[in-house]
Amino acid sequence: MVTATTISTQAVWQILEQVADPEIPVLTISDMGIVRDVKLNGDEVEVIITPTYTGCPAMDMIAMQIKMALLENGYPKIKVTSVLSPAWSTDWMTEEGKRKLKDYGIAPPQPEPGRFERPGSFHVQCPLCNSSNTKCISEFGSTACKALYQCNDCKEPFDYFKCH
Repeated sequence: MVTATTISTQAVWQILEQVADPEIPVLTISDMGIVRDVKLNGDEVEVIITPTYTGCPAMDMIAMQIKMALLENGYPKIKVTSVLSPAWSTDWMTEEGKRKLKDYGIAPPQPEPGRFERPGSFHVQCPLCNSSNTKCISEFGSTACKALYQCNDCKEPFDYFKCH
């Protein structure tokens, strides 16, 4: 069991880097930039998280996974705090996370142009064949944080992780 004298934020961060995102299992919550801070309050570990969207249904599962991972590693007192400000941004995603998204078949958020434009008002590179000859099918994909696109070259549909 971990005690107040053996707790370290670095060890907690290493554990959190192994917690998978429940909606995109190839990513971790660290890849997503959901974990904002780790605080130690005596023998209690507080993990501060920010949802990708207000009301994101995955946040309860993420909080539970954080608690389970820390409990399994000997941390008996855990508090998970969700904060909405500042709002999560795709800028918080790691470059490794964006690469994992593309490898998984989801187009990662694109920097300028089109950063905050509506999906469909710009072309998104197909994560399967790398063509930019794509079209937006729906502003909402499998989750609210994604839009559904189709490649005009390989004809495959794919999700685009929207910038925000």
